[in-house]
Amino acid sequence: MYWDPKMECMPKEELKKMQYESIKKLVNNLYEFNQFYHDRMKAANIHPSDIKSLSDVSKLPFMYKQDLRDNYPTKMFTVPNEKVVRYHVSSGTTGKPTLVGYTRGDLDYWSEALARSMTSIGMNSSDTLQVSYGYGLFTGGLGAHYGGERIGATVLPSGTGGTERQIELMVDLGVTAIACTPSYLIHIGEVAKKMGVDIRRDTKLKRALVGAEPWTESMRQHIEEDMGIKAYDIYGTSEMAGPMFTECEERNGIHMQSDIVYVEIIDPETGEVLEPGQKGEMVVTMLKKEAFPLVRYRIKDITSIIDEDCPCGRTSPRIKRITGRSDDMLIIRGINVFPSQVEYTLMQIPQVGNQYMIIVEREGSLDKMTVQVEIKEESFSDKLDDMIKLQKYIEYEMKKYLNIAVNIELKNPGELPRFEGKAKRVIDKRVM
Repeated sequence: MYWDPKMECMPKEELKKMQYESIKKLVNNLYEFNQFYHDRMKAANIHPSDIKSLSDVSKLPFMYKQDLRDNYPTKMFTVPNEKVVRYHVSSGTTGKPTLVGYTRGDLDYWSEALARSMTSIGMNSSDTLQVSYGYGLFTGGLGAHYGGERIGATVLPSGTGGTERQIELMVDLGVTAIACTPSYLIHIGEVAKKMGVDIRRDTKLKRALVGAEPWTESMRQHIEEDMGIKAYDIYGTSEMAGPMFTECEERNGIHMQSDIVYVEIIDPETGEVLEPGQKGEMVVTMLKKEAFPLVRYRIKDITSIIDEDCPCGRTSPRIKRITGRSDDMLIIRGINVFPSQVEYTLMQIPQVGNQYMIIVEREGSLDKMTVQVEIKEESFSDKLDDMIKLQKYIEYEMKKYLNIAVNIELKNPGELPRFEGKAKRVIDKRVM
């Protein structure tokens, strides 16, 4: 099922031609009317006339998150304030936050992208969508909300928190789809069980749009086996607009809609553009943004491009599941470790539950990594020897996969903290 079949199934060569024309226009406008990007291009000895093909985009200079902070609040904007109809602000942990402005046109293409995405997973006007992302400065809630309304779905703007009430409404209103973080969806499942609510039997929930934090295929399997629903990956960042792009019903990569975004994958060390299939850092050029331009913006997310045709018939390139961020990578005794690798390893162990916490600290001159892991209730034993064996087994699996020694601490079910927004999985005490 398509929302806009002409655009979603346009031949690839036509899409590339459209992308080139959009980028050419964008770069010309920025060179003429945006002092920041004009100066950035001049410093790189690049002129808009040098962009003669789509591959020439790689000649353009990168944009970085620090650029957005340095131009806070509105120095980066390319429209007068009277044309800005909304602000969103990122939840930065250091320095100034990232302020993003939206024109009516920006909100329109954002909603359009989500309408296509929701339709691609089988949603339509008969659905009731519970939006359990945070509303307000965070883009997740309002993005999913307007996308749901665009396809004619009934939207329940529940936000985060009040989980028992959310479950009651899910039952009473016949909610068929939910948008939230994977950790919060797991928390909803846990609370539902404590309330005596069986998601499979007592609700009409069929689909979940899950994103805003890294999650693995193993976590998807846990969610689906536990709750009896289909979980779909959704992707976007506040700088791009917000959550926008999803997997289709094939669930083999996220469709990056070609008339909205141009995607490159680069080597994070050298900046060299990589071929489809090679894993690296994603770089995006937004083709329709009016208030807040992004040209070759380094997202920092690690993925690769799938260039093969999708059986669903959509012709936009797809990206593989985000496996982490180049700036979230932990370096432990010279070994690169991503939190997603830890999660993947844990999810292969039947006795392990869904909650974990990574703690990194320094003892003397050496780094030490500890992973606190909740164990399923049925896997606990009163025999100390059994628990020591399980601990040693998990440590063995961690070392085999990560190539470093990891200390495992076993925790009771429910002992680790739960998060109603984005889950906090890493505590790095080396930087505190």
